[in-house]
Amino acid sequence: MNTFFDTSALIPVFLEDHEHHEASFAAFLKADKKHASCAAHSLAEAYSAITRLPGKHRLSGDQAFLFIQSIRDRLKIVSLDGREYVSAIEDAAARGIVGGMIYDMLLARCALKAKAETLYTWNVNHFQRLGPEVARLVKTP
Repeated sequence: MNTFFDTSALIPVFLEDHEHHEASFAAFLKADKKHASCAAHSLAEAYSAITRLPGKHRLSGDQAFLFIQSIRDRLKIVSLDGREYVSAIEDAAARGIVGGMIYDMLLARCALKAKAETLYTWNVNHFQRLGPEVARLVKTP
């Protein structure tokens, strides 16, 4: 089965105190490059999130990069080309998707490009708004 990890399912993998750590970590450990992927944008998003956590949970850039390398080593990285970006934005506009939800649309398009059968996310409601083709893939880890 091909799985795709949204950023919200990746960040808890590396944060032992996170409420979704165990489930995300278990799903991540089952993943391999042949059957699992994430969006290239998720690497930057995860790096941003874990380097701006509050207090003792904040990681340095070097520490965060070690986690990014773990993601890269375990998951296939999927990106969109310029035409695919424009198509995703056009679809978002037609569906009334505005603001930050565009990033979920881009991640969803990466999942479709990867031919994912499951899209792991903790933001289920966000992805279910992106049309039936995406909604049928959505699961929590």
